[in-house]
Amino acid sequence: MIGKSRVAGRPAVIVALTPRDQHRYGFELHLDKETGLPLKSLLLNDKGQLLERFQFTQLNTSDVPSDSDLQAGADCKMIVADGDKASAANVAQAWRSDWLPPGFELVSSSAHKDLQTKTQVSSLMYGDGLARFSVFLEPLNGAAVTDTRTQLGPTVAVSRRLTTPQGEIMVTVVGEIPIGTAERIALSMRTDATAAK
Repeated sequence: MIGKSRVAGRPAVIVALTPRDQHRYGFELHLDKETGLPLKSLLLNDKGQLLERFQFTQLNTSDVPSDSDLQAGADCKMIVADGDKASAANVAQAWRSDWLPPGFELVSSSAHKDLQTKTQVSSLMYGDGLARFSVFLEPLNGAAVTDTRTQLGPTVAVSRRLTTPQGEIMVTVVGEIPIGTAERIALSMRTDATAAK
């Protein structure tokens, strides 16, 4: 706890979440004193610079929604995942990272066919309980591409070519992690030649 503030006209307590390494961002949370709801969230880089802000401008906690208010409406449609579970399991077996930031682990994996290139795109999602990033792996099939790195606010995207026994692969890491961490993850991706076949 680092202090007190007012957000949306309500008294709040400020809590700082400071990373112990350079591989994730810090948070400053302004929690409503009465309810504990986060009224403001600041995402900060290692120099304390603001990358992203979410904040309520008004909040009324006296009007509690009824159970019927929380039910899905008639026009709410069920989402059905059209994924190939066997392909997703093969992705997790075929690809691994030689290095991950401490505390991150594989959360999910999937595979789908790109409609334009007709190639299989594999994805792996990693998380530490607070931060997440995804790794996308796509065969290049002779396509000429350049390595890239870009950042918009807290979100980074790093693409690197990787040579494997099966050919060249484009590895792209996307997430709210520092750009140096994303580059290191991209360069650490490895394939298990037997599982990838």
